[in-house]
Amino acid sequence: MNANRPLIAVLTGAGISTDSGIPDYRGPNGLWQRDPSAQELVTIGPYRADPEVRRRAWQLRARTGALAAEPNPGHLALVELERSGLPVRVLTQNVDGLHQRAGLPARKVLELHGTAHQVQCLRCRVRSAMAAALERVAAGEPDPACPDCGGVLKPCTVMFGETLDPAVLGQAEAIAKACDLFVAVGSTLQVHPVAALPGIALEHGARLIVMNAEPTPYDPAADELIREPISTALPELVRRLIAGE
Repeated sequence: MNANRPLIAVLTGAGISTDSGIPDYRGPNGLWQRDPSAQELVTIGPYRADPEVRRRAWQLRARTGALAAEPNPGHLALVELERSGLPVRVLTQNVDGLHQRAGLPARKVLELHGTAHQVQCLRCRVRSAMAAALERVAAGEPDPACPDCGGVLKPCTVMFGETLDPAVLGQAEAIAKACDLFVAVGSTLQVHPVAALPGIALEHGARLIVMNAEPTPYDPAADELIREPISTALPELVRRLIAGE
């Protein structure tokens, strides 16, 4: 361990983006609490097989407006942490791109579940911009097909029933093993394999801070639990970390 420049790994989940107007899935007021059937919209089997599921999924994407969301003080706090000179890596379960939009260098952000800013054809695998697909939805196409081959378009995100990119997961595990402090922010820490990362960090001697409104499986092992709203609590935590407190 480098006592002077400890490596900080920050795992972010949906909770960091709710103040940017992007709803979470699992929280008390999350999407699946309001509409349990919405889970099939992000499950690859129903999405691939059923045009009606895809139509509903496209309408949901259009309503949530994730592409237009702005970073909030939680995202900006992590930019401040990175610019302080402390070694930081952000591992995010989010697909909204708000860490990079806030100013974090892309090379320091590992998108574990992909990105919602692009779509990919399930047949020919060609990628294109999500914004262009949403424009087609707004123009009246309920289920826009691949413009190259007519195949089904899906976001470049990891849906339920799909596996994470092994290379991306390997990078995340390496960071968890190497870090001195692992901070889990706004994640239920229930979705595997990402949920294993705090445990890997603990096994390799890291301290653990959990910042989440609801209890997580790792609360008993955490050195510090923070329940306050992320947009105020994370800037305060970053201030303490920069000060070496």
